[in-house]
Amino acid sequence: MLVEWAEQGDAGALAELRDGLETLAREVDAGEIKKMLGGEHDRRNAIVTIHPGAGGTESQDWAEMLHRMYLRWVERRGFKRDVIDYQPGDEAGLKSATFTVSGDYAFGLLSAEAGVHRLVRISPFDQAARRHTSFASVFVWPELPENVDVEIDENDLRIDTFRSSGAGGQHVNVTDSAVRLTHLPTGIVVSCQNERSQHRNRDAAMRVLRARLYDLRMKEQQVKLDQIGGEKKGIAFGSQIRSYVLHPYQLIKDHRTKMEVGDVNRVLDGDLDGLIKTYLMQKASGTLGQAVAEEE
Repeated sequence: MLVEWAEQGDAGALAELRDGLETLAREVDAGEIKKMLGGEHDRRNAIVTIHPGAGGTESQDWAEMLHRMYLRWVERRGFKRDVIDYQPGDEAGLKSATFTVSGDYAFGLLSAEAGVHRLVRISPFDQAARRHTSFASVFVWPELPENVDVEIDENDLRIDTFRSSGAGGQHVNVTDSAVRLTHLPTGIVVSCQNERSQHRNRDAAMRVLRARLYDLRMKEQQVKLDQIGGEKKGIAFGSQIRSYVLHPYQLIKDHRTKMEVGDVNRVLDGDLDGLIKTYLMQKASGTLGQAVAEEE
């Protein structure tokens, strides 16, 4: 009936038909992705950490661009996010950012993004307008339920409190509410400064620490390494999973799937589903290639 009305020029029927088709396409796409996400932790929430690599201010700015890209993706998916820690860069960008993403299959989807991301552009910080290459790493862990066996001995922790820092906002205050946990046996350091309460910051930092220790245990046992934390490589040339080229042409290339996208701005604005879906499909089918370093 809607088709007939639409063919007769009924604008309302045409709009309703278009919305229905778009909804159906999203549901089919979601169903396909869920079929590919059968890992033990794929349905869980995700913990994401972004670090700049070699390149100083350039890479710190690139890390900030990635941070914005993922937060926009979270909004597009209708997921919820909670910033656990954000350390601003000295001149621009960020030194480190950690946030949680809550939603069905958040970890399974975002695990496709774990690795080193490379940016090529004309530097906005270079007065000579030269071409620069920057790197940043993305780490992804599942947020674990309380019944997962990860024992943390309080005697193995060094707990430091400090004053929240940042560019400002409702969560930055003048009390020593921020918490830094150092796990002495492994050297893992986790910070949280988002909450006003020191107790809440400690709880959030403990959740991240548990996830990272679980990831470490899986690596040591060489069990399900790819599913738990993503492949961790040096944050430098030759180890990237994806390149984003803004100059002398515009192109995004995923070195694992060989997928290329010409609309760089659309992806940087959070439209990552195509890249993520292609990665998951190739991984599920066993056709996923290795990350290859290529000079753009």
